[in-house]
Amino acid sequence: MRARLLVVLVAMALAVVAAFALPLLSSTAERRTQELLIARAADVDRFVVLAQQAVDAGDTTTLAAEATRYASLYGEAVLVVDTRKTPLASAGGLAAGDVRELIDATLRNQRSPAPPTIEPWSAEPALFARPVGTGTRVAGVVVLRASVLAAAADVSAQWGLIAAGALLAAAVFVLLAVVLARWMVRPLHDLEDGVLAVTAGHHSQVPARAGPRELRSLATSFNLMSDAVVEASEQQRRLVADASHQLRNPMAALRLRVDSLATRVDEEGQRAYRAAVAEVERLESLLDGLLALALAESTATRLAGGHDDEPCDLATVVAERVDAWRASAEQAGASIRPPDGHDEPVLVRCPESELAQVLDVLLDNAVHYAGVGAHIETQWEADESVVRLVVSDDGPGLSTEDRAKATERFWRAGGDGAPRGTGLGLSIAHHLVLARGGDLELRAAEPSGLAVWITLPLAEERA
Repeated sequence: MRARLLVVLVAMALAVVAAFALPLLSSTAERRTQELLIARAADVDRFVVLAQQAVDAGDTTTLAAEATRYASLYGEAVLVVDTRKTPLASAGGLAAGDVRELIDATLRNQRSPAPPTIEPWSAEPALFARPVGTGTRVAGVVVLRASVLAAAADVSAQWGLIAAGALLAAAVFVLLAVVLARWMVRPLHDLEDGVLAVTAGHHSQVPARAGPRELRSLATSFNLMSDAVVEASEQQRRLVADASHQLRNPMAALRLRVDSLATRVDEEGQRAYRAAVAEVERLESLLDGLLALALAESTATRLAGGHDDEPCDLATVVAERVDAWRASAEQAGASIRPPDGHDEPVLVRCPESELAQVLDVLLDNAVHYAGVGAHIETQWEADESVVRLVVSDDGPGLSTEDRAKATERFWRAGGDGAPRGTGLGLSIAHHLVLARGGDLELRAAEPSGLAVWITLPLAEERA
């Protein structure tokens, strides 16, 4: 937007400068041309008087001497001829044959054409002609060939001054356009940054003192909206966290009571008792997942407040979690292969506890959903700024529609009737990775299975 606004403002400024400069250039050239015409017309009239005197006295000595002196002084040619086109005086190398048509027209009392407007590149000499005599009695013609080089140099100098002034004015206008565009657009950039921050779950306030009055009013409204959105989000997180925390004690009491009934339930009630125990365990898992999700969602806000955690070594955490899940994978009939050839430490901007929690979610899903005989792999690669960790399996995988929903809360593979899980694991992992400036993406593995790509920023080296 700033570029488009600058283009419009600069174009208008240049158009205004051109509207003033072009007429000024034209008037300057025309004024200098008129000065030349007036000066040379006076010289021609003087030679007309001298020529008339020479014709009346029958002596051209004075006329010839004046013509020679004029040509020597100004470097311009003078030619005076009678009605038979015989030269009465000639100086500067101008011959009657060179201007025959002009002499003929002047002898017929026709006005000689005015020379064109002088411009900086003009070089063709200007011709001035006047008849000698009065009324219809024409006794001869005076022709003066004037150089326009000096006038062209004057026009060039004046045009240069005008061009310099126009460029200075244009530069001032462009500077004003840049300042104006920045004054108008900068609040919009602040609002854009604020919207992105609120979208990411951060609290954001934008300056409400810059820009036009309308944008200041919009910034004030945005700040109020940001406060309301963040407060509502914080209330939601507190509700989930408080509810899951407050339910822990009743749930623990319920678990103790159910466990105490284990020896008192007869053979016929064992099936119902085991189902009740399974539901209690599911409720406990659900409460743990809700609390973990509330903590994961609050991570981004905590980081925005300047509270960062120590980075961790990705290679060490991956190796530890693969080793921890190897036994569970073998019991489920699957196998886990650790990364190949990655022994060097790689520090990522994520604490060890959160990265371990993310890996536990992914390895748990792979072990229990990939199936018997599945092969689970963990690989990663790092570049200059990020590291990409991939946890993949060759199980049945997920469809495109299921992969798009897998990170939503309470979504489980197989729908609501799925036999296990709370549907919070991938959502927790997704929020933890996003809070650290990374990304979690589910892709189809080749030739079959599911691959989870995790992108995390590398930690900055500390002195």
